[in-house]
Amino acid sequence: MVRVSGQRGVPVTVIDGRVVVGYDEPTLTQLLAGAQRVRLGAAVADAADMAAQGRCRVAQGAYVGRVSAGSAAQRAGLAAGDVIVSLAGRAVDSALALETLVARLKPGQSVPISYVRGSEQREATLAL
Repeated sequence: MVRVSGQRGVPVTVIDGRVVVGYDEPTLTQLLAGAQRVRLGAAVADAADMAAQGRCRVAQGAYVGRVSAGSAAQRAGLAAGDVIVSLAGRAVDSALALETLVARLKPGQSVPISYVRGSEQREATLAL
């Protein structure tokens, strides 16, 4: 954050490209209220953990535990038990990696998603 704000020793927050130095509650509240976040609409866990429990065969990716009705994940065809292995052309090796990639996406964007269902790899478009 020092590169972004030039500040040291104070909290620095960046929301939608705006830098807030210090704890300015009114500004932070306003920015957070207006921030547009993309939601996948699926509960995910590390595929490695699920593979160790015998719940899936894929040991790398984001295991889908639940899909919310009407969500982007459901519209893309994802279902519980799938393992997401790439999003927007980038490999997904864990639930955290998926969450990080989703956080970088913008509302209204459509990106390719690859996932494994059973032993079959599938491709879809995720419309956010």
